[in-house]
Amino acid sequence: MALLQVNAFSNVLGMEVMLDVILPQETKKAFGTDVKGVTEDVPVLYLLHGMNGNHSVWQRRTAIERYVSNMGLAVIIPSTDLAWYTDTQYDMNYWTFIADELPKICHELFPQLTTKKAKTFAAGVSMGGYGAVKLGLRRPENFAAIASISGGLTIAEGKEQLLEIRSKKYWEGIFGPLEEIKGSENDLIHLIETLDVGQMPQFYIICGTEDPIYQASTHATDKMKEQGYNVTFEDGPGGHDWTFWEKSIQHVLDWLPLEKF
Repeated sequence: MALLQVNAFSNVLGMEVMLDVILPQETKKAFGTDVKGVTEDVPVLYLLHGMNGNHSVWQRRTAIERYVSNMGLAVIIPSTDLAWYTDTQYDMNYWTFIADELPKICHELFPQLTTKKAKTFAAGVSMGGYGAVKLGLRRPENFAAIASISGGLTIAEGKEQLLEIRSKKYWEGIFGPLEEIKGSENDLIHLIETLDVGQMPQFYIICGTEDPIYQASTHATDKMKEQGYNVTFEDGPGGHDWTFWEKSIQHVLDWLPLEKF
């Protein structure tokens, strides 16, 4: 594998953005594991961080590079600040960046990456779980599989919980008036209940049973099942922390509909 730290310019955000990029590379080692190389049509996972992280957090908190070392899978880990993968009220369009511009940047810089829906995936933790599910729901033509790890999937239905995390001013700077989130394009439950299920990707939702937002994952899963989505739910002992997430990302990688070497 090759690990690249990329600084690229986002025309949508009008600023430099940072990405960690893990790419398959053929290796022949005296010690360790030989890895087969992939040079074209490489499957890709967009891996999103949570509120306290940035592009580097998956590398620092998990062994993600080792986990994908023999999968022939590229991993794109962007930094998207604290904007909840949303076009904010303060004119920073992070949704447009992550959903539309980022794939174009990655395909320009790394032409070996696939352009096929069947080989394109997204996953994320906490805020990133929200972002990944949002990508699957609003850009279903681009993704075959979506995974949420301890995702904040019910923000429109938990205003009190939101205010325990950050101030009203913060949330309204992102989404606008809190009472207007419900029923909007940023309300995942609303999207689940109203969008056409026909072309939707597969979904995988995992959360620790001691996580304060465990019910957000079960509620979103129940709504998906009611609407006929292809959704897999898993839970287990654990809280809202990297001890649980380190194990969970391995489950996600095993679940991906990917032909592994």
